[in-house]
Amino acid sequence: MKLALLGYGKMGKAIEAIACERGHTVGVTIDDEDDWMASVEALRGCDMAVDFSTPATAVSNIMRCFDLDLPVVVGTTGWYDQLESVVHDCEQRGKSLFVASNFSIGMNIVFDLNRRLAQLMNGRGEYGVGITEIHHVHKLDAPSGTAIALARDIIDELDGKNDWCLLREGKKADKDEVPIVSVREGEVPGVHEVVYDSDIDRITLRHEAKSRRGLAVGAVLAAEFLEGRKGYYTMREMLDQC
Repeated sequence: MKLALLGYGKMGKAIEAIACERGHTVGVTIDDEDDWMASVEALRGCDMAVDFSTPATAVSNIMRCFDLDLPVVVGTTGWYDQLESVVHDCEQRGKSLFVASNFSIGMNIVFDLNRRLAQLMNGRGEYGVGITEIHHVHKLDAPSGTAIALARDIIDELDGKNDWCLLREGKKADKDEVPIVSVREGEVPGVHEVVYDSDIDRITLRHEAKSRRGLAVGAVLAAEFLEGRKGYYTMREMLDQC
């Protein structure tokens, strides 16, 4: 495949390296509006777009890909309040879209473990639950899309939990909320930790990315999976068929 990389920061460069290792090429890289204006014809020659841009530009990038009939894999988070309308547009127009809050295969295994753990903990009111996520200082959204996905799965399984909240200084979570603590420091690729805590013990589910490579591998695998398919897909569909 010939890929278009929308966002050419550290993740974009990691994806480029993995794509080349797997026999693909990069036809165009886009980092700003000037790149878009100069690259329309080059984009028409690409087979797939991979977006790791910014929350402010992700939806616009997706719509531009739809207009070019270019399948797009999206790893940018922080725009999911518009996900429903974007998916509707994808399906109505017969386009191709793959969205994931985290492309790491290991993290997606943790998603399954998180759902199962929440099922086992349901009804055990002696435990409080919370999430902590740590990322590099360049990450623009907080909490991370991965932390929100973990929280939503917990909410689906735990009676009495109806929402999540971002804990800031001086704020406490309501009883029906799953609290998320977000930390931005150094060049941390990503740490996510779910903790159930009681007076007698603590249960911890933790995933720690060692580098961006795992995310890049997953993103390229998603592009390979999306090739030739129409509609909206997530990591769950891909992993179910791999």
